[in-house]
Amino acid sequence: MLRRVLILVVVLALSVPVLITVSGYNDLQGRDEESKAAWSEVLNQYQRRADLIPNLIEAVKGYANHERQTLEAVAQARSNATGLKATPELLKDEAAFNKFQQAQQQLSGALARLLLVAEQYPDLKANNNFRDLQSQLEGTENRIAVARKRYIDTIAELNKAIRYFPTNLTAKYLLHIEPKPNFTVEDEKSVAKAPAVKF
Repeated sequence: MLRRVLILVVVLALSVPVLITVSGYNDLQGRDEESKAAWSEVLNQYQRRADLIPNLIEAVKGYANHERQTLEAVAQARSNATGLKATPELLKDEAAFNKFQQAQQQLSGALARLLLVAEQYPDLKANNNFRDLQSQLEGTENRIAVARKRYIDTIAELNKAIRYFPTNLTAKYLLHIEPKPNFTVEDEKSVAKAPAVKF
């Protein structure tokens, strides 16, 4: 009888670490898949924006030929942004992720400058094609913001699961999942300052 109790205690003692290690396996797998899906949606929206840009450039080109530098800057920024391969490995390499993020920010800035230039041409603003493209682009920028927010939330949950005990054991030793990088603001100090409003 004592021997059976001793064997039972040993079996339980050995199985507890295994159960703790395996705990969270499905949860981690699910969160990893959710993060990949959220990232795919971010890329989908970036691609939508990149697809709209050539049409927008063509619409502006006819009205603002002497704004060639702005048009070329947008085209170059689009080329840089679409030239970076957004593979799943990108999410594992923080430097590559930051480079991708910078290219997208440069493209956003170039587009903002292009739309500002377009404001100087009343005939262009009245053009239906341009207005439709501008509206689609604005909608896409909103979709990008929503997709990025979903990705940020998904990555936060995945990274917490990777760090919390006992799932951190499963993540590290069984699945070899590392925390994934998240979107950041390029210059946090400038964002922290309230904008000056002058009339």
